[in-house]
Amino acid sequence: MILVTGATGFLGAELVVQLLQKETQIKCIKRANSAIPQKLIPFNDKIEWLIADILDYSDLDDAFEGISKVYHCAALVSFDPSLKQKMLAINAEGTANIVNLCLSHSVKKLVHVSSIAALGEAKEGELIDEKIFWEGFESHDAYSVSKYRAEMEVWRGINEGLNAVIVNPSIIIGEDAGTAGSGALFETVKSGIKYYTRGAGGFVDVKDVAKAMILLMESEVSNERFIINAENYSYKNLFTEIAQAFHLPVPTKEAKPWMLALVWRANAIKNAITNAKGGLTKSTSKSASTIREFNNAKIKKQLNLEFIPISQSITKIVNSLKIS
Repeated sequence: MILVTGATGFLGAELVVQLLQKETQIKCIKRANSAIPQKLIPFNDKIEWLIADILDYSDLDDAFEGISKVYHCAALVSFDPSLKQKMLAINAEGTANIVNLCLSHSVKKLVHVSSIAALGEAKEGELIDEKIFWEGFESHDAYSVSKYRAEMEVWRGINEGLNAVIVNPSIIIGEDAGTAGSGALFETVKSGIKYYTRGAGGFVDVKDVAKAMILLMESEVSNERFIINAENYSYKNLFTEIAQAFHLPVPTKEAKPWMLALVWRANAIKNAITNAKGGLTKSTSKSASTIREFNNAKIKKQLNLEFIPISQSITKIVNSLKIS
């Protein structure tokens, strides 16, 4: 029996849909207050929903009865520094619970969703690959630290005999992203912007991430990690293609790093005064101006995988937003 954590999330829901193209029944963990995504409603007769908190070991222990394969997608994704302790708990301690239960229940294989945030930095002019690990915590935001520590829990499990594979997706995009995460990029461009930033990053369609995870689970691969990245895109090109798909004016002015620094500082003061959250942070400001490009050769060679072109994904996402 297969168990999926984080099944109500963006990636988890897509993974479940793809799994149920072959499986007749799977188990999925959700929190008591989490709504079941609309795309999973038609499959409810094939899903056994288990109410459990990722931090409640006893609840999880019951969920692991009869489980042979685990996809661990559950995580808190945020760049709000005030959520640091919560992210460390859910992402790192929660993963430690999953790893320990996989070991105690003799689970055959775990596929863990990490992040490119857990990867180190490449030398200038080189692409980031799976061999690059961190050298220190000082320059990393809370989310990155939490995902790095989560990944270390999986490596610890591997050293204790766990059969596991780690995937490090780049920025995941797709039609069901909503207005949070990568969906916020599309909403921002849709609302009309004149500025772009000088940074660059990796992007991948959610369908490809789920597909790769399933193929890795079914393969003989173990004790490895894989970057899941379709293409590297500058934010200028990304914003331009999204704007063009919406038939909107493309952004023509560069938001310099010093300009972003002023904005995030002003936003921090406003949030402190009004007790609000959201807006540009120091972390997102730095990310917007940083060029981080990724090597996807390992996963392409391992699975003979051809990724959905990002331009094609952009078109589908924009068309879905036009309808909604």
